[in-house]
Parts: sequence; C-alpha cells; structure tokens
Amino acid sequence: MTYFRPELADIPAYVAGRNPDDPDVIKVSSNEMPFPTLPGVAAAVSGRIGQLNKYPDMGNALLLEAIAAYHETSVANVVVGNGSTALIEKFLTAVCTPGSEVVMPWRSFEAYPIAIKVAGGRAVPTPLRADGKPDLGAMLDAITDKTRAILVCTPNNPTSAALTHDELHRFMRSVPSEIPVLIDEAYVDFVVMDDPVRGIELAREFLNAVTLRTFSKAYGLAGIRVGYALGVDDVVAGLGKVATPFGVNMLAQSAAVAALQERPAVDQRVATIVKERDKLVGALRALEWDGPEPQGNFVWFGLGSDSERFARFCAEEKIVVRTFADEGVRVTVAEPDASLRLVRAYKKFRA
Repeated sequence: MTYFRPELADIPAYVAGRNPDDPDVIKVSSNEMPFPTLPGVAAAVSGRIGQLNKYPDMGNALLLEAIAAYHETSVANVVVGNGSTALIEKFLTAVCTPGSEVVMPWRSFEAYPIAIKVAGGRAVPTPLRADGKPDLGAMLDAITDKTRAILVCTPNNPTSAALTHDELHRFMRSVPSEIPVLIDEAYVDFVVMDDPVRGIELAREFLNAVTLRTFSKAYGLAGIRVGYALGVDDVVAGLGKVATPFGVNMLAQSAAVAALQERPAVDQRVATIVKERDKLVGALRALEWDGPEPQGNFVWFGLGSDSERFARFCAEEKIVVRTFADEGVRVTVAEPDASLRLVRAYKKFRA
C-alpha cells in the first residue's frame, strides 16, 4: 500500500455472496433473480458474439433511446454505466473534494463508504430508524458546510424497508439546492406499499435529485452489469464527462435494450417474487419474526450477535445467506424451496 494514498489502507473489502460448491445448496445471499436469462435477451447477446473484436458504441445511443422512451424523458436526462454502483463511484469522484463529507444512512449498501473514501471524501453515517428505514431527519441534521452529497437507498439494502414518496419529497424540499442527492432505487420494481417513492418525478422536480436504477435485479442481468441514472441535463452531462470510455460493453448494451422490450415478462417475474415474499413473510411472522416489512426482493433478520448462529442453521438447511457480523442476516427471496429451508432454519433458531 506504500504507493497509494494512506487512507486507502483502512478501506474494507467489499464482500460478495459466496457461490456454493454443492449443487444441492441454494444461494440466497446476493439478491439475484432465480430465473434463467430472458429469451429475448439471450438471443440479443448471442447475435453479438461474432462482433466482440469491435468496440461497443461509446455513446450508448440505442440503450439511451430505449431507457428514455421507457421513462418518457429525453436522452439528455439519462446516463448509463457499468452497473449503478459504477455511477455512484463516478459521481462521488466528480463531486468530492479533500475533506468533504457525504451523508448516508447506515447500515446500508456496503459499497457506499468504500466509494466515498476512494473519492477522497469522508462518510457521515446516520443510524436507521427502528423500522429499518433511513432516518431522513438525522440526515438533515448531519448536513454541514462540508457536505458535498447525500446518498439515500430505498428500499434500503440490507433492511428491505422503503421510504414513502411523501417522506422523501419533504426531505428534498429541506436539502440545500447546492447539495446533490443520489436516490438509489435498485429494488424499486419490488415495491408494492402505498405511496412508493417515485424517483423519476423527484429528479424532474428537484435540480439536485438524481435517481439510480439497475438492470441487475428485476431484469436479471446481474452477470452483465448495466445501470443508469436520471437527472437534469447538466448533471447528466457532468456524469458523462467522468464516465469510463466504452464503460458499458457491447453485450451489456444489447442485453439491456432487449430486456426493456421484454418488460411484460419482467413484470411477471417480479410479481412471482413479490407473491413468494408475501408467503415467506407470513410464515416468518407466525414464528414471531419482527423484521422490517420488506419491499425489496430480500428480508432482513436484525439479530445482532446471534447473526452467525442463525447463519449456521441456514447452512444446515443448505442455503447460503449474507451475514453482517454482529448486525444481521439478509436473505434473498428466491424459489419456494429456498423459502421452506429458511423457515425451517428460523424455526430451529427460535427453538
């Protein structure tokens, strides 16, 4: 590390969900969709295999047009990247200055503090509310003259709790206009609660609002990495300036365009997961599980120091879960068999 900035020595490594070696083990640790690649997406990618000697379209023209058409906006309001995480990294790199601060909820997406420190900023974490949602009041109180950006994740990862549109709208009205707010809506497709956050509307109304979306979750393209942001023209143009040249590869562009064309099938798959989530929550509530009402494609067990013990029960049932030491366990909603195994594991844990 002697070649690098000294503060990088303290950056924690990002922990990905472990891939099991046993074919009988079900992985429910990475919030992946349990369905195979959409047929139209597979066909689009296959049709590009013979062209991999060529660079992709650096302007992402077809993809930008498809996203803009889907959201009924202009291509000038859309920027794409190698997953929404890459867009977070690029944005923070562009806005952070030495000694600057970025306000964020915590616990939340573990890439946030890593990206902030890499950008040269300092993370200012604010505790979540008791219901697992970001505490917007605490986030407002954390703003100082050093604040350069705010990150809001809804539904929050890993607690799966989501803010309402009214809550976030009132928050945006209170945030100084010179501070950009990145609204991470990676799991927006799974939200079924009343008054869900409508990030696209907020990005149209507030010049400092940027909403982030991904093709990794609902669209099932986690293995190919495409994300996008929507905001006002000048913010999008600024993100474009710091974008990695050819950052979205040819196969990813083709896959994302095809996935948007298969939106009815995507909606059907999302509905299947939401239905399974409802059944799972009902079974867990019967066992006195008191976790936040989930709005993502995952559920949260805030078990503190008992988290590792619960994870061992899950391993005995042959499911791989995502454990946050001394905090909790996040479990992806997947096939019914995985839900049955999870309920059995929790029943044993409670006993």
